[in-house]
This record gives sequence, C-alpha cells and structure tokens, in this order.
Amino acid sequence: MKHQRTLQLASLMLALSLTCALAAPTSAVVGDWEGAVQTGSNSLRVVLHVTQAKDGSLTGTFDSPDQGAIGIPLTTVTSDQPAFHFEIERFGCKYDGTIAKDNSEISGQWKQGTASLPLNLKRVVK
Repeated sequence: MKHQRTLQLASLMLALSLTCALAAPTSAVVGDWEGAVQTGSNSLRVVLHVTQAKDGSLTGTFDSPDQGAIGIPLTTVTSDQPAFHFEIERFGCKYDGTIAKDNSEISGQWKQGTASLPLNLKRVVK
C-alpha cells in the first residue's frame, strides 16, 4: 500500500514536471502597458493588457480611459521579439512596434484609417 502510494506520487510529480517543461516560454510582451497618442494639441491615454495562453498564443485588451472605453478585445496579437503587432479590427486600428532590449518599453506607430501616429508604451510595474 505504501509502495503504491509512492508510485502514484512519483507519477504525479513526473506529469507535473512534463507539463511545465512543455509550456511555452512567456513572451516579453505579456503584461500591462501605458502610453498616450498625441492628437494635435491633445493626447489620449491608452492602456494595453497582453496575456499568453498555455499554447503560447497571445491575446489582450485595449483601454482608452479618456474616452471611457475599457476592455476592447484585440483581434490579432503577435510578437517575434523585438517586433510587436496588434490589431483592433472593429475600429480599423493597427499598431506596429519594437520592444526595447530591457523589455520596459515598446516604440511604435498607431495606425487608424489613413492616420499614423507615434505611440510609445511603457510597462506598468505593479
């Protein structure tokens, strides 16, 4: 009985270690990011939330607090470091950026319609 329990525990530990070993490494872009888009003499704050599934795929949401818009789903999120890209099809928005070597900032361009504006995002440290 004791031997059987030891084997069960060993099997469980092996299964857990294999699961951890097979999980995709966490992307450098996962986390929360803040920035502002300059719109003439004004600016609009933006917040980006990027998460990663166990299979390594990226998802996220976008907030525009100054416009009262929270939790807008990103339809596409890709990162091939240092390149980073996301889209919000519903609003015809795209973002292409470059992740800094220390993973603290993303410098890029916000594109909506024919407009292309600089948008630099800084990692939110909690």
